[in-house]
Formats: sequence, structure tokens, C-alpha cells
Amino acid sequence: MRRASKRSARSRSSTKRTRDVDALARSQTGPLERVRAWIDAQGERPTRERVLDAAMQLFHAQGYTATGVAAILERAGVNPGSLFHFFPTKEDLVIALLERYLGLLQPMVVEPVCARIDDPLERVFGILDGYRRMLEATECALGCPIGNLALELSDTHPKVRELVAANFTQWKAAVKSCLDAGKDRLPPRTDTARLSTFVLTVMEGAVMQAKAERTLVSFDQSVAELRAYFDRLLADASDWKPAKRS
Repeated sequence: MRRASKRSARSRSSTKRTRDVDALARSQTGPLERVRAWIDAQGERPTRERVLDAAMQLFHAQGYTATGVAAILERAGVNPGSLFHFFPTKEDLVIALLERYLGLLQPMVVEPVCARIDDPLERVFGILDGYRRMLEATECALGCPIGNLALELSDTHPKVRELVAANFTQWKAAVKSCLDAGKDRLPPRTDTARLSTFVLTVMEGAVMQAKAERTLVSFDQSVAELRAYFDRLLADASDWKPAKRS
């Protein structure tokens, strides 16, 4: 009877955590808060996932090089043998983390924005606002986890560089899908693939400046200029008329 009661309590707790993370995903929080809520909602985690959870937090806060294995073990609450069973090297760990990020882009970054914003072009700015919220929540201290790893490891870890590039490619594809959905409001010759690259460049550059300056001023200015560019595209599209055939 007591065991059944404990199972029932765990079930209620799990259900509540699921409701909490679903509500958070629908709210106007940033991706950092959504990832934390997602981890909390999992309950008791397998060893491999606990190690990845710890690496995700520590690499983002301290960087890859500055994070020692001992710190990961302490944060994850595992022994060295358990860690090295799943990740023989520290590089294997960061590679697995970047693979995890590929799987988190849609549920943690894109889908919550799409759930609350109907306008496909405005969704682009909703995604950018998520990064602003992350910066605001951390007092501009952490930056983009993918961008941080790109700067730190791309020159020395080829496999890591490839996965960083894959994350950027997926991010651009998500933005491109928003642009494609609103393409009928853009000038006819708009290249949405190139425009999505431009959006990524603005985001990463703005986040990096915010992290360096410990202020959102440059981030807000960059996004404002991007919005002004979008406004000009929309105005150009409304003024555009097909050439008359002779």
C-alpha cells in the first residue's frame, strides 16, 4: 500500500512537472529558461543525461576549456567510471552536447515562438527576442552556447566545428521557413536563404557584443536595424509592380 502511494505521488509530481514545462514553453520566456524547465521536468535522469545536463550548464557558464572533468562529475553526481563509460574523452562529451542542441532547437527555440505568434515574419523577431530574454536573465553574461563553442573550439576541434556549423545551418533553416511562409509579402526576388544567414549574423553579432559590453544596447540597436531593413523590404514589395509587356 505504501509503495502504491509513493508511485502515485511520483506520478502526480511528474504530471505537475509536465504541466509546468508545457506552460513555460508557451509563455514568453527565453530558451535558457525553457531548457532548464525541460531538464527539471524529466525527474530522475539516467547517468548519461545527467552528465550532459551538467556539461550543458558548465560549458555555457564557464566555457569548454575552463570546465574541468571534476566539476562535471560534481555537478552530475556521478563517478569517473560512469562518465568515461559514456564519454571516453571530453571532446566526445561536447560532441554529444552539440548533437543534443540539434534536437532542442525546435522545441526550445522555435515552436514556443510559433505557438504565440501567428505572423511568420514576426516570428523571426520572436526568435531574436528569446535570445534577448536569455541575455536579460543572465545580465548579459553567458551569450549563445553555440556561438561560444564556435569561437573557442572551431580552430582546434574539427569534429566540433562541423557540429557547430550543423547547428547554425539548422537555425538558418528554421528562420528560412518563417521567411518562406511570408514570402508573398517580400519583394519577388528576395533570397530567403541569404536573408536567413543575415538574420543569424545579426543575432550572433548582437549577442557577442552584449556579452562583451554587459549591456543590451548594441543588441537592441542591431535588432532595430534589422527590423528597419525588413520594413523597407515590405514597403518595396507593396510598391512593386510587374513590368508591362509590350
